[in-house]
Amino acid sequence: MSYQDEYNYSMNEPEAFWKDKAGDLEWFKQPETILSQDEHGIHHWFADGEMNTSYMALDYHVNNGRADQLALIYDSPVTATKKTYTYRQLRDEVALCAGMLKNFGVVKADRVILYMPMIPETVIAMLACARLGAIHSVVFGGFSSRELAIRIDDATPKVVLSASCGIEISTEINYKALLDSAIEMAAHKPQSCIIFQRPQKHVEMVAGRDFDWCDSLKKASPADCVAVKGSDLLYILYTSGTTGKPKGVVRENGGHAVAMKYSMKAIYNTEPGDVYWAASDVGWVVGHSYIVYAPLLQGCTTILYEGKPVMTPDPGAFWRVISEYKVKALFTAPTAFRAIKKEDPDGEYIKKYDLSSLSTIFAAGERLDPPTYEWLTEKLQRPVIDHWWQTETGWAIASNLRGIEPMPVKAGSATVPVPGFNIQILDENGKQLPVNRQGNIAIKLPMPPSCLTNIWGDLARLKSSYFEAYPGYYVSGDGGYIDDDGYLFVMGRVDDVINIAGHRLSTGEMEEVVGKHNAVAECAVVGRNDELKGQLPVGFVVLKSGVEIDDEILINELVQMIRTDIGPVACFKEAYVVKRLPKTRSGKILRKTMRHIMNGEEYAMPSTIDDPASLQDIEQLANKP
Repeated sequence: MSYQDEYNYSMNEPEAFWKDKAGDLEWFKQPETILSQDEHGIHHWFADGEMNTSYMALDYHVNNGRADQLALIYDSPVTATKKTYTYRQLRDEVALCAGMLKNFGVVKADRVILYMPMIPETVIAMLACARLGAIHSVVFGGFSSRELAIRIDDATPKVVLSASCGIEISTEINYKALLDSAIEMAAHKPQSCIIFQRPQKHVEMVAGRDFDWCDSLKKASPADCVAVKGSDLLYILYTSGTTGKPKGVVRENGGHAVAMKYSMKAIYNTEPGDVYWAASDVGWVVGHSYIVYAPLLQGCTTILYEGKPVMTPDPGAFWRVISEYKVKALFTAPTAFRAIKKEDPDGEYIKKYDLSSLSTIFAAGERLDPPTYEWLTEKLQRPVIDHWWQTETGWAIASNLRGIEPMPVKAGSATVPVPGFNIQILDENGKQLPVNRQGNIAIKLPMPPSCLTNIWGDLARLKSSYFEAYPGYYVSGDGGYIDDDGYLFVMGRVDDVINIAGHRLSTGEMEEVVGKHNAVAECAVVGRNDELKGQLPVGFVVLKSGVEIDDEILINELVQMIRTDIGPVACFKEAYVVKRLPKTRSGKILRKTMRHIMNGEEYAMPSTIDDPASLQDIEQLANKP
């Protein structure tokens, strides 16, 4: 079936289309009601089906000939540790962990918070929660005590799972101390905390509340899978909110499993037995979807990597993993490739490894800028696929579907809508715009399976955040356009579009141009308020390693490039060279915070920031006379 046939089927007969896809999984009771709406008008998929995600991801494969195939590879250059699990071994570990949680009173619909590093026990615990029908909420290990406390109060977990420490390159992060502080701050007190003592650090326990993970496992018996409804919740994952309070995006078991399974073939072109690597963190949506659940639902081998793209030990880290484990598909954020490019601009480390197994490189989490795309394509001689999605959807909204009909790549485009996603470009009044006109990217309801159905405990916020601006649509918050060939170009958050003397221009377009300069490793452009023109663009650039160029010469060259590629209308005249760009720990550039600083507006230090000093550099520039 061609892409267009597949897409048309999903649009014209959505219930039949998704019923077909649900048939690729083993349910305890097949769903009869494929799509339904509740009393609040929210759509749900497979609500009356009975299943268990952990069973589909593990037990099914053990029972059907894959028991001895590798399911999980753990590779930790920061601790010099490697470990593998077959499907049978992983199933058995998960069943025992579920039995441990059961001993602590965890039952179906209870919440369990995981505040853990990138170790196998984290993946095992997520699947163990799913096995019991409990709702897990993974909190990224780099979050502060305050941010963890906010999530404890919101999710009200019965149990918290944590570890003695995390490892950042060569630095130990005391997770236990951060957890203790968070519980002290939180109004809600979990009944128990189960702590995995890592060899790198042993921590003291709080009597009566804290329990040793390994000791608790010894007292447990394997637990069977608990049947849940398709509409029962699998997890809560918190994403940033404009009010500063995180939004707990919820994911339902049925739709999630169907979408994950479908995506592994349709988008990533993987078959059971293939080695698939999402180089992310389980604390983010990419880690949930494509380290833990989707590869295992498809019967692939998945990789859990505790390291960085550079410095663990060098810019060849990713290529070493691909070569060693015969990775077929790599998926990571463009910022990882920019870090590699910065340290190894000529790609010398690529030449050191056998990458013959690598078929495709996928990028998401932020826009894949054309210079990075071109560098990857030139150095690796492989298809480099940009695709666009959000925590709220859990999987790609637009992509180049490698398992259905590979399409020509257009640099800067996420290609076409994934089947199930009816993407429209709307103006400020909610009217559909013609091709090649920039506007708000929206998805016509109903959304396909796996997309959020609520904000944990806050239905009103769900509606106000996503559905009320344009009735009948989900508002993505991103801006962009669709070209004559139906390709979607995501230009960044809507508030990254600046208005220069009445001309609405995308800072993403300007970043594309700036990023083409031979000296530039990465860049960001934000809008600064201007009395005459409304807003003016300000550029920030990080130079490639080893490059020396006079700042004034560079800025003049960048100004000329913008004038040539976009035009004088862009009014690009101000740019600065900085050591690093402010980013979240997942690699997203904090453009909104940078814009607040440049405009002298109040801002809160983002909880997800990787390096607070990087914002101080921006503040100094903003205050320059």
